[in-house]
Amino acid sequence: MLARVRLIWKTYGTSYTPNEKTKVSEASGNPVTAFGPDFPFAYDDWISHPAGLGEIPSARYGDKVAVIGAGASGIIAAYELMRLGLRPVVYESGKFGGRLRSQIFEGTSDVIAELGGMRFPVSSAGFYHYVEKMGIESKPFPNPLTPAAGSTVIDLEGETHYAETLEDLPCIYQEVAEAYHAALEESAQFSELKQAIRERDPVRIKAIWNPIVRDWDERTFYDFIVSSSAFKALSFRHREIFGQVGFGTGGWDSDFPNSMLEILRVNVTELDENQRYMVGGVEQVLHKLWRHQPDSMVHWDQGTSLSALNGGATRPGVIRIAREGLSTVLTDQWGRCEEYSAVIVTCQTHLLTTAIDTQEDLFDQKLWMALDRTRYMQASKTFVMVDRPFWKDKNPDTGHDIMSMTLTDRLTRGTYLFDNGPNNPAVICLTYTWMTDALKMLPLPVEQRVELALSSLAKVYPEVDIRQHILGDPITVSWESDHNFLGAFKGALPGHYRYNSRMFGQFMQSDLPIEQRGIFLAGDGVSWTPAWVEGAVQTSLNAVWGVINHLGGSTHPENLGPGDVYPEWGPIQLSD
Repeated sequence: MLARVRLIWKTYGTSYTPNEKTKVSEASGNPVTAFGPDFPFAYDDWISHPAGLGEIPSARYGDKVAVIGAGASGIIAAYELMRLGLRPVVYESGKFGGRLRSQIFEGTSDVIAELGGMRFPVSSAGFYHYVEKMGIESKPFPNPLTPAAGSTVIDLEGETHYAETLEDLPCIYQEVAEAYHAALEESAQFSELKQAIRERDPVRIKAIWNPIVRDWDERTFYDFIVSSSAFKALSFRHREIFGQVGFGTGGWDSDFPNSMLEILRVNVTELDENQRYMVGGVEQVLHKLWRHQPDSMVHWDQGTSLSALNGGATRPGVIRIAREGLSTVLTDQWGRCEEYSAVIVTCQTHLLTTAIDTQEDLFDQKLWMALDRTRYMQASKTFVMVDRPFWKDKNPDTGHDIMSMTLTDRLTRGTYLFDNGPNNPAVICLTYTWMTDALKMLPLPVEQRVELALSSLAKVYPEVDIRQHILGDPITVSWESDHNFLGAFKGALPGHYRYNSRMFGQFMQSDLPIEQRGIFLAGDGVSWTPAWVEGAVQTSLNAVWGVINHLGGSTHPENLGPGDVYPEWGPIQLSD
């Protein structure tokens, strides 16, 4: 997932499990959630309301709705469609789970490498609704300068700093932190916007956010930094430090060309803060939803699950999408054709032109422009399993941990340490890299990736022999080399706001030609918060509302859905 903004600038003393949200809210006011700012709608309230998401005409019960992709967006959409009385048919061309990919080290049952999403901010209220429903345990993620990490080492230009809190670092790091905070306040009314999100005040959110969109749509993140008065007063070295370690996974610099709006959303909705990991792997959330038998469903007998409705397995990958009359016909890789009343497409958008023969007039040409021009970023991770959390051993001379969560300008960029208990095998994410740094890894086999990472870390920790602790085979991923993904996640460039608005709002179809209705886009790649699972959740729920509306259903008047309020609170429309 996207590296989390400002992680090294904060010391996180507050953490909680999802079922403690109420206590935190009472103690400190309403929590910040991913409520807008582009479309301030309370998805978490909609899916938890006792009235349910809505209803469809009884004549449509059992109608087949295809869901392309068994990632977070696809499985959540399918789960909610099933509860409404529809028959979701799930297609998957690769691995169940999408980019929520938890790989178990061979010979173990619970030692996990999280190849995709691995840390989940508690502001992702929609996602945590399903985490709680499935009874998944979570713990604080070992981000830099957090109690969960224990200690952090920052190694830049051969100079190494050991720290347990921000105050342990040289003053220049605190100056950078203060400058970024000042830049946010100067250009984005940051505190006021965050408070409006905390209070879920859409009027105030839009009054602040819409002018920011107009002013910053065509400006980069780096432009935001260098044009701020706070950073102008500082040296290039300050900006360089910000670029190298401002992100928890290795620096801001890979995102400097991106639209500042993309970064600001992450900051203001606290997707960069108070993050947790799922014990046993995040992929289990989707596996449990797949097998879950909801207590309250329409039409289906008690004991029905997605797995049961799909015969225990997903369909093969889709190779063609076409229209026949009022139905959409999917053809899978083995030539099987099937008609559907509606289709939800959650795969990476570029697959609609590279891997799936998609009938062109299913989408408007302006939407095709958005789908094809969307930019995806590269990312690479390499993990090893070790015999124990040896990094907690103390250096007898300094009393420091012998190894720490590490941020560096070396090839590894970000190194994370996962403790499964003192007597259990542990996991090291040796290297977590983005863009150019990820491309350096792309042609290399996993063994060479490990060797390069170990060589880099040996320069930071010359007295630590990581090799003697390694067990089993390493695990690695380069998302850009996977033909089902072609990259890790979307990274919007300046000027892409219009494209994002077209993709996100595609579920609103009342003004579309008849041949473009009934097929809905979803997934974090069409959301306002790419790389964050909350974006996948929100767009999946948009698609569910779209299907309800398309099949002649409606939401409950006491629990209006996203499409009901979209005309009033939807994203600002910029002129072409």
